[in-house]
Amino acid sequence: MIIWLASYPKSGNTWVRSFISAYYYSEDGKFDFNLLSKIKQFPSNDFFDKKMLSVEEAANNWIKAQRKIIDLKKVHFLKTHNVYGAYKGNMFTTPELSLGAIYIIRDPRNVITSLMNHFSINENNAIQMISNAYRNLRDENDDDNFANYSFISSWNNNYNSWKLSKQLDVLFVKYEELENNTIFTFKKIVSFINKLTGEKKDIDIKKLKTSIETTAFDVLKEREEKEGFSEAIFSKKDKNKRTFFYLGSKNNYKFLLKKKTSNYIEKIFYKEMKELGYL
Repeated sequence: MIIWLASYPKSGNTWVRSFISAYYYSEDGKFDFNLLSKIKQFPSNDFFDKKMLSVEEAANNWIKAQRKIIDLKKVHFLKTHNVYGAYKGNMFTTPELSLGAIYIIRDPRNVITSLMNHFSINENNAIQMISNAYRNLRDENDDDNFANYSFISSWNNNYNSWKLSKQLDVLFVKYEELENNTIFTFKKIVSFINKLTGEKKDIDIKKLKTSIETTAFDVLKEREEKEGFSEAIFSKKDKNKRTFFYLGSKNNYKFLLKKKTSNYIEKIFYKEMKELGYL
């Protein structure tokens, strides 16, 4: 069965994925980049019999690929940026295949600046991306990266698709809670996972704290600088890999975005931002 780690891109998914891999797949809670291979991205070619050539082709095989996973009779964590729902008649997943999901949500005004760095795009293109209801994840840097055939839609559609999934147990975690109330929020994540899996053991507080310490943003950023990070995107424009762990808590839209951009984001996403306490 599958537990999804879902989010709109650049919302903290890799942070949560790093923590979970350290807590559940190491002996002592110490994180290593190699542990991330335990939590793969879906969709990706690791799950398909052949290379997918379009979002449509990947969508036709989503359920088939997931059925192969549950045949293994154990819990799998999978990262995704896909919406929860159908794409051209093909459901992304179903309750019979999924135990539940953790959805990480982040202030879209801060998502914008991370999108700009990650995809080597300007502010206007980032606005177009985050507000495009028909958007898939692939971009001009993805010639050989077929893992990114995900239908992400817009920031608010992505969030609402998981929020409205009445048949799936979903824990919503705000990126800002991870930053400001770290231990409590990660304890909540572990408790939720243990509930889904039927795990009866108490939370290992020592291991939890070690997992948090070794996946702190500054630690991950330093490790990327020393070791590199395979999931960083190679920018055709800059002819090098873009830094994946970019600004962390320094990513503050008030100092990085044009006022008219933040005003526009607040206007088009007003309902969701108000609901989440961002306004």
